Amino acid sequence: MEAKLTELKARLQEVNDLDMAGAVLGWDQATYMPPGGAEARGRQMATLGRLSHEKFTSDEVGQLLEDLKGYEAGRPYDANDAGLIRVTRREYERRVKVPAAWVGRFAEHSAASYQAWTVARPANDFAAVRPNLEKTLDLSRELANYFPGYQHIADPLIDFSDYGMKAESVRALFAELRAALRPIMQAITAHPPADDSCLMQVYPEAAQLAFGAEIIKAYGYDFNRGRQDKTHHPFMTKFSLGDVRITTRVKEHDLAEALFSTLHEAGHAMYEQGIDRAYEGTPLANGTSAGVHESQSRLWENVVGRSRALWQHFYPKLQAAFPQQLSGVPLETFYRAINKVQKSLIRTDADEVTYNLHVMLRLDFELDMLDGKLAVRDLPEAWHERYDSDLGVTAPNDSDGVLQDVHWFAGTIGGAFQGYTLGNILGAQFYAAALKARPEIPDEVAQGQFGTLHGWLTEKVYQPGSKYTAAEVVERATGGPLAIGPYISYLRNKYGELYEL
Repeated sequence: MEAKLTELKARLQEVNDLDMAGAVLGWDQATYMPPGGAEARGRQMATLGRLSHEKFTSDEVGQLLEDLKGYEAGRPYDANDAGLIRVTRREYERRVKVPAAWVGRFAEHSAASYQAWTVARPANDFAAVRPNLEKTLDLSRELANYFPGYQHIADPLIDFSDYGMKAESVRALFAELRAALRPIMQAITAHPPADDSCLMQVYPEAAQLAFGAEIIKAYGYDFNRGRQDKTHHPFMTKFSLGDVRITTRVKEHDLAEALFSTLHEAGHAMYEQGIDRAYEGTPLANGTSAGVHESQSRLWENVVGRSRALWQHFYPKLQAAFPQQLSGVPLETFYRAINKVQKSLIRTDADEVTYNLHVMLRLDFELDMLDGKLAVRDLPEAWHERYDSDLGVTAPNDSDGVLQDVHWFAGTIGGAFQGYTLGNILGAQFYAAALKARPEIPDEVAQGQFGTLHGWLTEKVYQPGSKYTAAEVVERATGGPLAIGPYISYLRNKYGELYEL
């Protein structure tokens, strides 16, 4: 059995090497690749994706997993080898249902679709990418239909990202959250919005990037195992546990854009950098779900990054970096500016109170498209109508409407967006548990020290990688299941104080 386990690990390492090579190509396409390389890049990524899929779903891997059942049963549930076999089997049973040919077709299509989106969004040209999106919808349905027996066609797609979740359970959770959020939003937006003009001055790009890097280095992001580059839509990627990279985009007339996207992506990256290095090259060396992953980006971006405590330490440093822009701006003015609540058009720029409404809209659109209730050609109009009815704002164009997010243009339709709101909920829940265990954390944050919080998260959330499911991670870290209570309490306390509610 030891020999079979060793062979399984060797085969998984080969699969991982192919996947990581594909990740390098994807990162390069999104950062430095000239447009002329797009066609070949799609073919290259399709080849690697197909080879990886074939190797992972081979009969040999299936037989090894079958042979190792007894070995797994004889080990404690939390043993690394038992976890590796369990997680690999779950992933094998899922992926073996999907033909390698589909994987190759989807990888090539996604690369072409992404490249088209990078041109179409600044040109406000939805018509140019509509055929790509229609094909993506067809491919997404095709993928879901490899998993018959679902209640809703989106169920398999959601399960890929957030194991154990279904469209019905996500809808129920979102309905509960919407009911709790709306009164908070209405109470706040009845007041005049905070003045954020201090953020809208000229902030040179290099100084912005340097300051963001200073904060995330203090957080615990290891630049010896990472770097930051610019892209169209910020993301985190990993080539190994020793090479976890982030990207951002910079607007010289908006200080918040690059700063908070840097904090956000660093949260993702610190999760990956914190995974047990013994898991390298195996399916355990990943975050356990989209929701748990997003909990870390939202925790470090918002719960910590937009806290008064953090800026008590870092605001004088920010004023020193940008004396002309901020020397006459009090801390309280800046703090209110970065926590401005206002109904808005852009999800990634949305405040903590209204953000989840953006996610809920996207989930509704996804489910309707997959159901056949909404045609791609009608998506821009539906988008504007829902934003008007739900948020009271209407985009002047499609660039700030249906084209604003990259997800549908570089992945499936279905399975991505619910993770953002799950992350908001879980981020607050993890932070509340951390404070209960280590009440000194806020005082340390006010001194620019993050080791206690980072250490608690590393132990409770990061190190296990995907050895445990999201539900198991939440239970082990917080002592209970996913719950919206800590998140709603966090919002009420923070914004109640800010807006004197």
